[in-house]
Amino acid sequence: MSEQTQETQKISSSDMGFLCLMTSLNILNMLDRNLLSAFANYIVPDLGLSNTEYGLLTGLVFLIFYSIAGLYMGMLADTVNRMRLISFGVGLWSALTAATGFAWNFLSMAIPRVFIGVGESILTPSAMSLLADRFPQSRLGFAAGFYYLGAPVGAGASFLLAGYLGPVIGWRNCFYILGTVGIALAILVFVTKETPRRHLINAKGAKKQPGISEIAKIALTAIPKSPSLMAAMAGAMILHVIIGAGYFDQLWFVQERGFQRDDIAKLTGFMGLTGGVIGTFVGGMGSDLFTQKTGYGRLAFLFLLLLVCAPFMIAFRLAPGDSIWIPLGLFLGMFQIGAFFGPFFASVQGLIPPEVRSTVIAFSILLMNVIGLGIGITLTGVSVDLMTAYGVDEPYSVTLLWFTVFSFLAMPCFLFAGLRYKRDQERLGLLESG
Repeated sequence: MSEQTQETQKISSSDMGFLCLMTSLNILNMLDRNLLSAFANYIVPDLGLSNTEYGLLTGLVFLIFYSIAGLYMGMLADTVNRMRLISFGVGLWSALTAATGFAWNFLSMAIPRVFIGVGESILTPSAMSLLADRFPQSRLGFAAGFYYLGAPVGAGASFLLAGYLGPVIGWRNCFYILGTVGIALAILVFVTKETPRRHLINAKGAKKQPGISEIAKIALTAIPKSPSLMAAMAGAMILHVIIGAGYFDQLWFVQERGFQRDDIAKLTGFMGLTGGVIGTFVGGMGSDLFTQKTGYGRLAFLFLLLLVCAPFMIAFRLAPGDSIWIPLGLFLGMFQIGAFFGPFFASVQGLIPPEVRSTVIAFSILLMNVIGLGIGITLTGVSVDLMTAYGVDEPYSVTLLWFTVFSFLAMPCFLFAGLRYKRDQERLGLLESG
């Protein structure tokens, strides 16, 4: 490796500091988002919710506005000061997280959940675009993976809050506290300097930033040109079906596996946090190394990880409550989620023009959330209610098992995307700009 190449692959301390700031915001983002799931065994009886209503609150009520607003916010992030945009989003979702603590029924919780989605939709498209402007392509898997430490750390922390603070201060006070913390972070982001856009610097002033309509046109043209990108998006949607169904895990553990709600929240927090953090580093840095050594795309590495974990996830869904497969399944479930984000987002950014990074990432998030999570969460709630009405034994177990099996269809999508990745990059002329 030449000295110049080594120099371009170095990560400065300021870039790492910035990455830690973005990761902290994502931890808060995922913590707030998972609070409803973590406190399910508190909130569902307190508000008198059915499984269908709970599914709507964790699913479509939040996700439709999160994803649709996110598409516009992605285009906006490709045109405006991204740090100011993120500050607005963090402040909005944090204020509404605090407001959620005042809910007394389905509707009073649904209204702030809608607008929390709008606020949270800003963060990831903007943050991923910023990271792509700061980190070399060869280290983008690491950067995206590190950023998505927010998923396991935030999710794990939400369950630990439910397990330890829930019995002491109640679920409502936890919402109030996190809302206050978020508003303080929004102020910090507001005074943080914006990162220059690399593709405009490289153009040496000859290239102007396109407007929103032009960005939408570029994005709509770019996506169909890359079969590997479309396969990656399809795999991400399918994988998110089981992630969505997993929002019912706490109810499943208590009602069909005999756990106490505080005990299983703690176990979920510890195992999920550990598995997710390890998965994030394995997926991010492992996929970078895999690509350098084999020449295949990062998603082929993700395929191998999912393939190894698949039989263990079936055992997890079939196991009784006192089985070792329960903690192991919690660990591996979050390990897979943690391992997904680095390879996926690094791959997406390597297959699209730099002018539309935020927009295409936002579109990917829309597909993962509205179609993937939306189907998984909503149909799980409906399925459990219907099976319960017809007297089916263990309706949670049956539903979650079938969604687990369905999620395995993501693996061939990721394999195809990984094998074809370099070919599409070369064909689209994105090897240097991705």
